[in-house]
Amino acid sequence: MSLLSTINSPSDLTALDDKALRRLADELRAELIQSVSKSGGHLGSNLGVVELTVAVHAVFNAPHDRIIWDVGHQTYIHKILTGRRHKLPSIRQEGGLSGFTKRSESEFDPFGAAHSSTSISAALGMAEASRLKGETRNVVAIIGDGAMSAGMAFEAINNAGVSKSKMLVILNDNDLSISEPTGALSQHLASQSGEVSQNLFTNLGFAYTGPIDGHDILALMSALQQYQKSNSQKPVLLHVKTRKGAGYPPAENAADKYHGVGGFDVTTGQQTAKKSAKTYSSVFAEALTGHARGDQNVVAISAAMLSGTGLESFQNEFPDRTFDVGIAEQHAVTFAAGLACEGIKPFCALYSTFLQRAYDQVVHDVAIQNLPVRFAIDRAGYVGADGATHAGSFDLSMLTCLPNFIVMAPSDADELKKMIALAVDYDDGPCAFRYPRGEAMSPPEPFAGPPIKIGKGRIVKQGTRVAILSLGTRLQASLDAASRLDELGFSTTVADARFAKPVDAGLVSRIAKEHELLITVEEGAIGGFSASVMQQLSKTGLLDGKIKVRAVMMPDHFIDHASQASQLNTAGLDAEGIVRTSLDALNFNQ
Repeated sequence: MSLLSTINSPSDLTALDDKALRRLADELRAELIQSVSKSGGHLGSNLGVVELTVAVHAVFNAPHDRIIWDVGHQTYIHKILTGRRHKLPSIRQEGGLSGFTKRSESEFDPFGAAHSSTSISAALGMAEASRLKGETRNVVAIIGDGAMSAGMAFEAINNAGVSKSKMLVILNDNDLSISEPTGALSQHLASQSGEVSQNLFTNLGFAYTGPIDGHDILALMSALQQYQKSNSQKPVLLHVKTRKGAGYPPAENAADKYHGVGGFDVTTGQQTAKKSAKTYSSVFAEALTGHARGDQNVVAISAAMLSGTGLESFQNEFPDRTFDVGIAEQHAVTFAAGLACEGIKPFCALYSTFLQRAYDQVVHDVAIQNLPVRFAIDRAGYVGADGATHAGSFDLSMLTCLPNFIVMAPSDADELKKMIALAVDYDDGPCAFRYPRGEAMSPPEPFAGPPIKIGKGRIVKQGTRVAILSLGTRLQASLDAASRLDELGFSTTVADARFAKPVDAGLVSRIAKEHELLITVEEGAIGGFSASVMQQLSKTGLLDGKIKVRAVMMPDHFIDHASQASQLNTAGLDAEGIVRTSLDALNFNQ
């Protein structure tokens, strides 16, 4: 009988001696490898915190004590120990466990997190709440060295350093987030030893302990118990050194330490072959690299996501023109603005969901000053297994309301190349182009077609009664919907808007005058492309006539992790949903 099978909650760990705890860690690591080999998910980061997770739950009394994990992608062991072991095979799948911490999933997840660098702020808030309410509990934030580089983490440390509330910050230092670590902080952490009495954290009001071996359960428990017993009124930072992928040689030897994997063979570590088709990210990087060969002012900026945005290939050819600023989107945007002030052509490549963290900089430092920063917005729309926290839902709404911005969305790979070419040559202000996660759609015509013009869309299919005006990669679903509507007797036009801003006023006017029904389609939240089209129709008085208008967009609620196809179906953004919206507007009952 396995020891793990006797563990139903963290309280069961208190009965285990040192030898049993080490055995439990071994069983947890084996269980994790077996499970993720089938389900896929974040492996390397979880392998690195097996002993740390066991030690934390063996010492502290969760959920009364608050254990807050930064990002949350390293909590698979935490989930196993907190009563979710039987659900682990469902992780990141529709109806299954979240790949991150989630308050609604378990009382042992006191704070939901999938973006980085929130843990210290949340922990300080909980610690102060306990003080105000006269409650006694431990509050522990566990944050990685990559997440510690973000500005928000330093804002929280600055505040916590003068707080009188007791809290513990465990710095899980593994020298690797997703990409290689960058910046002075990683160098500072590497220089620390047990003899150091003064460092960055002590100077900011923290008591510092470490670094200690994060794979030594006894050393970890000793440090945690010492903190638990202390009466110190200052926050404590425990510096823990771990190895991403620890205990599984294929992960330890891989460049990314198996950060995120699909299925794989446990014995060999060989991952299930992935599709060889190009992604939109790789199309972007390849095209930008081509332009950089002919224009020395083209540079690329990433916020710790060189691999995710495809920019590793750009870096390989132009290392001096590639800037990975760490998990610091705010800095990335204003840094790009500074480059643009001096005539450089910065392409700031960010996931849509991470662009949210830099919105004030986009407004204040870029839009108001009308600086030609080029935003390559990756992961626009639904992203599948990463769920609502990583869905690119709001970039259209955020950017189309800003003066001076040009906002584009390609319908396929070649349209993306054309928009990159436009962005390279456009120096009159900021622009953005958004594209989704996954395989790039092949174009209906070759790239040799004419270059696109600012604010000009195109008719892809001509009809007479219904018009579908699509933005971005929902074009194929719109064409499929049109075929179905044609079969039902509703002759349907399909247009590719290309631009969310400026909207093609001539195209909108034409199709509004010539059709009974206009359907706008966008993989974004309310307030984006459809709102711009409605404003154009209102301004020109076309809403006063016979035209019916309906918008197909993301619904006003978050959609949990599932396949991208399932998410689109749930949102009504597939062909079936577009047809259904059209027929409802036409009062047609099948």
